[in-house]
Amino acid sequence: MLDVLKFKSPKSAPSANQGKGHIEVSDVSITFGTGADAHQAVQTTSLTIEAGEFVCILGPSGCGKSTLMNAIAGYVMPTTGEVTVDDVRVEKPGPDRGMVFQQYSLLPWKTVHENVAFGPRMAGASLTEAGSVANTFLGLVGLRKFGNRYPMELSGGMQQRVGIARALANYPSVLLMDEPFGALDAQTRLMMQESLLDIWRKFGTTVVFVTHDVDEAVFLADRVLIMSAAPGRIIEDLHVDLPRPRSTDMATAPEYIQARQFCLDTIKSESRKAFAAQNQ
Repeated sequence: MLDVLKFKSPKSAPSANQGKGHIEVSDVSITFGTGADAHQAVQTTSLTIEAGEFVCILGPSGCGKSTLMNAIAGYVMPTTGEVTVDDVRVEKPGPDRGMVFQQYSLLPWKTVHENVAFGPRMAGASLTEAGSVANTFLGLVGLRKFGNRYPMELSGGMQQRVGIARALANYPSVLLMDEPFGALDAQTRLMMQESLLDIWRKFGTTVVFVTHDVDEAVFLADRVLIMSAAPGRIIEDLHVDLPRPRSTDMATAPEYIQARQFCLDTIKSESRKAFAAQNQ
């Protein structure tokens, strides 16, 4: 049986989650399988993400970035340690954590408006309430006039904006994003990054964003967490010293170049380790 919280629509929508979304990952390790088939995806890892922060997770392929995010989401339980959000232990998925995947994962038989209203309806909102919430968040992502369209009628970037609106429609305190722009062309990706920062600024939620793109991480994040080669653990916590609001013009700023090079050098070193281990 689906376990959901009763829907409560905040009185002041986009800013309703300010002060919430504090994440603690305490001595978490994650191992899949047992015995000779056991594979440790995440090695003992601890980290703190403050409410309202935008944090990107970088690392070489297969280092456990998505696994760590799935532990925060509640899709994967740690083998050791625990994850808490606002001092509540994460034991399963919940409406306090919205998730956006690389695949658009919209319901193709429902309109854009119905896709965004689906979460609030499942959480007990009335049809009118859910419709109002859907209109609010479709407006936030600039797609209100496309509400009657079906996902297949939209471009990839537009579908991902619907996915973001749907994730926000339950007013989560944490927005988890697993390489959400990876399938988009370069120009659309840049536009989506700027759009996401605008939404984040208005909504005030905590964002944890997994990416393999160094430029994307440096442009978006307050902090970039870099994971080691598998089994993954946090080996660097880089604070990005760039003012907000940000624009693509900052790519030539000395602070941007320095942060980018640091990330590239670290990822390169860890990728070499991963490649060497795979060839032993």
